[in-house]
Amino acid sequence: MEMNGVPRLENGHAGTGSRKTNTSQTGGNQVSFEKLLQESAREGLNFSKHAAKRMNERGIAVDSQLMSNLEHAVEGARKKGARDVAVIGAQGVFIVNVPNNTVVTTMSQSDMRERVFTNIDSAVLM
Repeated sequence: MEMNGVPRLENGHAGTGSRKTNTSQTGGNQVSFEKLLQESAREGLNFSKHAAKRMNERGIAVDSQLMSNLEHAVEGARKKGARDVAVIGAQGVFIVNVPNNTVVTTMSQSDMRERVFTNIDSAVLM
């Protein structure tokens, strides 16, 4: 499945109606927000339209290995309490909003020279 022109590794994302909540364990009450957030985090990264456009312009190819590495890096940042992280790897830099599980922009290695990153609270090296 593709999202914004970027292939996704896992099916489904918030709002598709594919998420099933089990209310029998909570006595008929709704599932907690924290549990829904954790389930959403496991669905894989989304790419904003801006990020997808930048990836196409800059020739950044996303394969299953890169997606796996990105998801692992974001999960590590999430465990440390990061909100906006710069994931830096051989393919470039991916700025990710951790709570929304969304890549908001990307930069290739050649675009990184003399660049300043603002509005991030963490960085992860891949």
